[in-house]
Amino acid sequence: MDKSNSLVIFQDKKIRRIWHKEEWYFSVIDIVGALTESPDAKDYWYRLKKREQESSGIELSTFCR
Repeated sequence: MDKSNSLVIFQDKKIRRIWHKEEWYFSVIDIVGALTESPDAKDYWYRLKKREQESSGIELSTFCR
């Protein structure tokens, strides 16, 4: 089986994933969209990251320059 790229279905929602170094990596945006049913999962994730950083100092993303 070619594991380089594929989709998985969760409750009729498509979740992107990639097989890398013997592990699956999933799209956080797709998972947030599937779990919250938000019309704008990207914005929901952005606001969640910001709220967590402000309230508890937890950084949910990396600094990529």
